[in-house]
Amino acid sequence: MKKLVEHFLILLLAIFPSVALAQIITVTGPIEPEEMGLALIHEHIMVDWIGADSTGQHRWDRNEIVERALPYLKEIKEYGVTTFLDCTPAYLGRDPYVLKKLADRTGIHILTNTGYYGSGNNKYIPEGLMNTSAKEMAFHWIREFEHGIDGSGIRPGFIKISVENEEILSEIHRNLIEAAGLTHLKTGMAIVSHTGGDSPAMAQIRVLKEMGVSPSAFVWTHAQNGTMNGYLQAASQGAWISLDNIDGGTSNDTEGTGNIDWFVKTLLELKDRGILDHILISHDAGWYNVGEKNGGYYKGYTDLFTQLIPRLKQNGFTQKDIDLVLMENPKRAYAIHIRKE
Repeated sequence: MKKLVEHFLILLLAIFPSVALAQIITVTGPIEPEEMGLALIHEHIMVDWIGADSTGQHRWDRNEIVERALPYLKEIKEYGVTTFLDCTPAYLGRDPYVLKKLADRTGIHILTNTGYYGSGNNKYIPEGLMNTSAKEMAFHWIREFEHGIDGSGIRPGFIKISVENEEILSEIHRNLIEAAGLTHLKTGMAIVSHTGGDSPAMAQIRVLKEMGVSPSAFVWTHAQNGTMNGYLQAASQGAWISLDNIDGGTSNDTEGTGNIDWFVKTLLELKDRGILDHILISHDAGWYNVGEKNGGYYKGYTDLFTQLIPRLKQNGFTQKDIDLVLMENPKRAYAIHIRKE
């Protein structure tokens, strides 16, 4: 019987390698998806807004950033958070060494990323890389996945790109999503795209499908700027909808998409529509602002636990619903495996 099981596993690996080898890649190494636990899928430790051609490690003190961020990570650990995705991209303050120190000191699984950030009129893409082809971009991102970031040996666990919230993708931003598609087909990393509204989300999904990439590899980030019809259309194709600006501080802003009332109403409707299994939520909070004294204002990552979850439970959300969004969906979205159309 043991030999039979071994032969079956070998056959399964040969036929479905991406399924058999699915892992979550953290800054301290790979873990199994089941180890991911409760995840905050879109947060930040540090951001440097100066621009791609001026930023760099010379602008910050790693130890200072670690000490500033540490209490906030310890705080979320008390709420059961075991995994934290840092969505700061290259040339905007990504520092794998800072993340590794924080992971070592807290025991939290932290993920970093590869990719380029196109929003802000491409200010965060180095001028020398602005007009590179999708293949050239993908080559660099794949190399980071295979060998680590900037000689650190620390590998990215997902792709982070950004496009403008416009109906038609610019040539540069089409290159970004094509590069992300090529990188996914080689590495199996999820594509997390700072997007905004329905139109750029659908435009990116179309590009990926043309490349043979399943929309299930795509995370529509800042989808709170989209519509319910857009969510339904994206989910029907398998894409992930990331509502990532939970902010209890905007509770008096009736128009704000980050306020708790909006989240409760929207998540209840998403549940009623039957697409809660395609939803991701987080704060998009933090962070140490490079260039400001001691990093300036730092917003913590607890509104989800102190405000949103209690309100959801008062309105009919079960623990199973909460576990689906915070535990089951993240491991399905971010496990490393190639997803073809």
